[in-house]
Amino acid sequence: MEPILQLRGVDHAFGTGALRRQVLHGVSAEIHPGEIVLLTGPSGSGKTTILTLSGGLRSVQAGSVRVFGEELAGANRAVVLGVRRRIGFIFQSPNLIDALKVWQNVALPLSWGGPIDPAEARARAWEQLDLVGLREHADKLPNQLSGGQRQRVAIARALVVRPKLILADEPTSALDRQTGRDVVELLQVLSRHQGGAILLVTHDNRILDLADRTLSLEDGRLVSRGRDAARMAGQLTAGVAAMGNPVALAREVGSMDEAAFFGFLDDSAAEIEEVRAEIERARAGAAAARFDRVLVAITIKAGQLMDADRVTLFVVDRASGKLRSRVAQAGTDALLSIEMDMGQGIAGQVARTGKVVRLRDAYVDPAFHAGVDQRTGYRTRSLLCLPVTNPEGEVIAVAQLLNKRGADEFSEADEARFREFLGPLGRFLGNLLVVEGA
Repeated sequence: MEPILQLRGVDHAFGTGALRRQVLHGVSAEIHPGEIVLLTGPSGSGKTTILTLSGGLRSVQAGSVRVFGEELAGANRAVVLGVRRRIGFIFQSPNLIDALKVWQNVALPLSWGGPIDPAEARARAWEQLDLVGLREHADKLPNQLSGGQRQRVAIARALVVRPKLILADEPTSALDRQTGRDVVELLQVLSRHQGGAILLVTHDNRILDLADRTLSLEDGRLVSRGRDAARMAGQLTAGVAAMGNPVALAREVGSMDEAAFFGFLDDSAAEIEEVRAEIERARAGAAAARFDRVLVAITIKAGQLMDADRVTLFVVDRASGKLRSRVAQAGTDALLSIEMDMGQGIAGQVARTGKVVRLRDAYVDPAFHAGVDQRTGYRTRSLLCLPVTNPEGEVIAVAQLLNKRGADEFSEADEARFREFLGPLGRFLGNLLVVEGA
């Protein structure tokens, strides 16, 4: 598969003469469709320089930068502008225009590629606001929104051009922990839904687990943590292979006294066990990341087929007594991370009892937990909530449909149809949880 972004031997420096300072040394990296890659490193290490070179916002001095197959080194202005228009940019500050309404801020990039029909621009802006859960705020001004909401507007603005590459510079630095995760998870799911990739500069170690890969800059050189891990694993076995060949190693071991020999055995056993554990964790992590993407797609498609505004899939964590959204809220509207106690809400009731709940108006049920609606600005009306079980019949998750489109409530036929999805989904999820526990 051809990479969306490819850097080869990129050097970059600022200043001239005695003041010249080289910030990038032979940087090489690739980012492929569907990936979210985090770029980390100390302040001033050149992270933003890589981002601006990748986005055609800075001229390439040496090396190759290819985006969507277009070479930016030495490219003319028309080529660079064409590439820029296909990229979504998100910065530390949302940089919204205070005098424009929310939907107008989102629609703004559509005009950069030339004239566009105002009705189409408005429709596409509202579509993106739907996806980030801010449709009800479309006619507000930016100063009427919270910090997290403004950053979600920035995401909608970046996605409105339907980019295949998103470049984000510290988008969570001004947000609290949960809001920061919400923003990155939302960005991740929506970008993958559109078949794109993300390169995200961050100092925020609270979101490292959301990435497919993490690259780090050290002294202007880009180092893959995957390669670092491989080198570390090699160093762990250095004691076993120190002599370079079996004969030399046998000679060295043969010269050991009994105490040294037993020490060598203990060290070698511990090293190989650690290497094996690292390999198993890496394999499990890679599998789980892929399965996560599949689960997102399954959930989104299920919501579309069921004509539901939103779909939420909660995993049951009995050890902590919590329900945690596995793929956030997936569907055609908001995608938000949710966690709640099993003793709360309709989902908690279904997790505890294993019984289906179907409501025409969720707010009339005293078990309904309205806190999520209050936090997101959403209004739940009709609701259908079913248990997801493993082959042993244990409830391992709860699947919830919200707001039946074109009808006041979900029907018995909807329930029967949704159950058809939940059988294979339960098997899939059960296997995924086993992989993650490996």
